Amino acid sequence: MRNPPDLIVVGAGVVGAACAYYAARAGLTVTVIDRGSVAGGTTGAGEGNLLVSDKEPGPELELALFSAELWRELAEVLPPRIEYEAKGGLVVASDGQAMAALRDFAARQAQHGVSTETVPGERLRELEPHLAPDLMGGVHYPQDAQVQPALAAAHLLRAAGDRLQLRLGEEVTAILTGPSGEVRGVRTSTGELHAPYVVNAAGSWGGELARLAGVELPVLPRRGFVLVTEPLPRVVRRKVYAADYVADVASDSAALQTSAVVEGTPAGPVLIGASRERVGFDRSLSVEALRRLAGQAVRLFPVLATVRALRTYAGFRPYLPDHLPAIGPDPRRPGLLHACGHEGAGIGLAPATGRIIAESLTDGQLPLDIAPFRPDRFGGGEAR
Repeated sequence: MRNPPDLIVVGAGVVGAACAYYAARAGLTVTVIDRGSVAGGTTGAGEGNLLVSDKEPGPELELALFSAELWRELAEVLPPRIEYEAKGGLVVASDGQAMAALRDFAARQAQHGVSTETVPGERLRELEPHLAPDLMGGVHYPQDAQVQPALAAAHLLRAAGDRLQLRLGEEVTAILTGPSGEVRGVRTSTGELHAPYVVNAAGSWGGELARLAGVELPVLPRRGFVLVTEPLPRVVRRKVYAADYVADVASDSAALQTSAVVEGTPAGPVLIGASRERVGFDRSLSVEALRRLAGQAVRLFPVLATVRALRTYAGFRPYLPDHLPAIGPDPRRPGLLHACGHEGAGIGLAPATGRIIAESLTDGQLPLDIAPFRPDRFGGGEAR
């Protein structure tokens, strides 16, 4: 290129799009490269969750609260077609023990800026008229929201304007480095592209891209399925899930885990997740996972028992061992930054991640302490 970019972002999902958007807003020129299409990986297989309700007090919750603010700002400047809905979430408990644990969890979250409202069992159907009548109670989280993730990624890239160049269908095959090990750009299936900075926003393939740069980042794929029903009237008003979903998110188990998350969409279909299992990049259909999800969803919303599921799709969450993403410069490889490993929270955490990357590149004011997200925190040095 006659005028090489300031920054190369590898990955055109919502995280990579947010990195490109905020970098362009900061005055940088950006090239986004993806071997597939926009939102062709994890983003396109996501439900669009923007959650604070499932976050333990700590660095991820702080990141999620900041990101929630940014999503509200983005909803004002991006087209309505991204389907941003500040509809809130409802976490429900089936018995007294689960309700006590949920109430304690919400109380700890409230001390860190999360808005919570405890809802007794007899009032649940005021919020969700079609909920099962025998639930003990729940907690309403008004800060939870939803977005259409593929559209959000596309419009973030479009909003970056003429400072962005998009190169799709190109696979990055090498990270170029200089004599001192500093990043100099990338080699793709069509040639070399030079830039002083490269952002690893490759999602579940972030570990592979890190190895191309000569560093270790232990990103693993965690498979999940989503059921999509026929279009319905607004049967489910909010994002509704059972309290055991929080434990599944934090689990290190490789085995199949399911905990229904049920939500309506503006277009009509109801989305039913979420399953988790570590099976590598195997996309095979798991009838057992779908059976469990359907059964759990019907227990929450009996009205769904007679509703047809039209399709299902699978995706891979980029999983890191401590359940925190890797965000920011990699001290092992000057010029390399990471924005991956968000597991199932990448859509919700994308704007905050993008802002951190942009501020890191421009010596700006970091919005929060990013030490917990250091890419080298797992102790691995350079890849062999």
